[in-house]
Amino acid sequence: MTDEPDERTEPAPLPPRRVWVLALVAPVVLLLDILTKVLAVATLEDRPPVRLLGGLVNLVLVRNPGAAFSMATGYTWVLSIIALGVVLVIIRISRKLRSVGWAIALGLVLGGALGNLVDRVFRAPGPLQGHVVDVISVVRTDGSFFPVFNLADSSIVCGGILLVLLALTGRELDGTRAGAAEREPAGE
Repeated sequence: MTDEPDERTEPAPLPPRRVWVLALVAPVVLLLDILTKVLAVATLEDRPPVRLLGGLVNLVLVRNPGAAFSMATGYTWVLSIIALGVVLVIIRISRKLRSVGWAIALGLVLGGALGNLVDRVFRAPGPLQGHVVDVISVVRTDGSFFPVFNLADSSIVCGGILLVLLALTGRELDGTRAGAAEREPAGE
């Protein structure tokens, strides 16, 4: 037996699970989305658009039967199933979450997907065919400059951008960094 140090190192312990972050972010996004849509329907129905910031941002009530840019308007039920699939996938992978960044990003996407899914299930004209309430219009009130959107849409986009940034910087669901072991010399 020699007194030489063992060059094998134990892997660093994983950070604690961060499902609680996702479980906090998603319901907050969902609640705020529902609240803003209820307020929009109550205050903007049969009213001209409300101009903010000199018309840069406008509040206008639009009931969207499709996806972004009003695409797939005849396939609302398909969009509902896709949203349900997104929700199920996020719930399934959430048990692996140890990264706060991933938990926030997935919470934003989950809350937004649920917000639009609630509209598709509970709003007219009927279950899985409901029209999503969109409220925010940039520059032009008719959505010709940029599609009219809602808080759920914003949350999905922000969460998606954060997911891409996390992936590009090598951050993993489990809180580790991709390739970190290859960059660090052994024993340091």
